[in-house]
Amino acid sequence: MATLETYRNYIQQLISERAQRSMKANPNVEAQTIFDVERNHYQLVYVGWKPNGIRDYGCLLHVDIKDGKIWIQYDGTEDGIANELMALGVAKHDIVLGFQPPSVRKFTEFAVS
Repeated sequence: MATLETYRNYIQQLISERAQRSMKANPNVEAQTIFDVERNHYQLVYVGWKPNGIRDYGCLLHVDIKDGKIWIQYDGTEDGIANELMALGVAKHDIVLGFQPPSVRKFTEFAVS
C-alpha cells in the first residue's frame, strides 16, 4: 500500500490536469479544484456559462481517501479516474468505487470498502 501522501499527490495531480484541459476547451466555464487535504476530500467543479446562455455548474469528480483507500464518490469523466490512478501504480484493492452500491462492489475488480 502506498503512503497517504502519495495518494494525495496522485489525486491532486489528476484533478489539476483535468481542470487545465477543461479550461482550454471552454474558457467561459471555470474548472475549480477543491482540495481539503486535512480531511482528504477532493473535487473538480465547473462554474460558468455555456455559449447559449445556460448556466453550467456541477461536480465532475469527487474523490476521498478513507482508511488508506481511494474512494471515488463520483466520476463524470469519460475515461474514469480509476483507470488513471491504476496507470500511476495504484492497486485495484486500494480503489473503492463509492458510487456503486455496496452490494454491487463485490462484483467489480476493485475494493469493496
